[in-house]
Amino acid sequence: MSENNPRKIILDCDPGHDDALAIMLATASPELELLGLTTVAGNSLVENTTRNALIVLDMVNRADIPVHVGAVKPLLRELRTAASMHGDGGLDGPVPAAPSRPADDGSVLEFIEKTLTDAAEPITLVATGPLTNIAAVVTELPHLHHKIAELVFMGGAIELGNWTPAAEFNILVDPEAADIVMNSPIKKTMIGLEVTHEAWLDDSHANELRGTGQCGDFVAELLDHFVGFHQQRFEWPGAPIHDAVTIAHLIDPSLVTTIFTNVTVETQSELTLGRTVVDVYSVTDKSPNVHVGTHINRDQFVTLLMSRLASHS
Repeated sequence: MSENNPRKIILDCDPGHDDALAIMLATASPELELLGLTTVAGNSLVENTTRNALIVLDMVNRADIPVHVGAVKPLLRELRTAASMHGDGGLDGPVPAAPSRPADDGSVLEFIEKTLTDAAEPITLVATGPLTNIAAVVTELPHLHHKIAELVFMGGAIELGNWTPAAEFNILVDPEAADIVMNSPIKKTMIGLEVTHEAWLDDSHANELRGTGQCGDFVAELLDHFVGFHQQRFEWPGAPIHDAVTIAHLIDPSLVTTIFTNVTVETQSELTLGRTVVDVYSVTDKSPNVHVGTHINRDQFVTLLMSRLASHS
């Protein structure tokens, strides 16, 4: 898609530091038209993720973008959050602010149904949190699947997890929803940990944006917390900006290398619950169902992300 014909997207998210940067990247990119945000419980309670989404849109002067409140918990399980990483409110670091408006009326499903129905061309769905809302789209709106160009989601891993030894957080929170989505006929691209762990920012990037304006300071404070957590917890030099990779991939598909293969989700085992089992070498007879990211050009990603974030300041 070009600036003259931007790709229309709906972003389902649970802000979250990296979700916040994904929102900011999307709104700074003329290649994309962000039709709305839908929120889900994941990194924090849904009331917090919704408030955070509204705050980020205020920060980039996009109060025109609708925000709809989604699932408060996974399909079958109790909610587990990432408060240890993102803080109790989901966005530790910046000075808390109250959003300028409440979320829009109407459920996520109603919003997505109307948007897809009214669309002249298929819409791309982007998911950066647990797949609870997207599973509802799969099961409740089968008559509109042809109006979905693609689902690009951040979640899963080919090898190790980040929340358990086997599972990545977003899939672990609602493995049943992820299983429904994997088995859907919708075109899917999985941006997992193999990709996002290569897509990191460090203290130098926070300092580069600090003092450049309200948005620059906001991002710097987000990174101060998020980078600091990863430095302390994992002794990494920086923090992977997981969710922003979904948006970067849509802006520049050459950034991420993918393979087309079968992915299944473990929903039963206590030991490996939430694992995405990726058939890298096609050793099963299962049909390919997901385009799976394997690598990202980090330099290109960082250059794109930083330039677009700076444009907000």
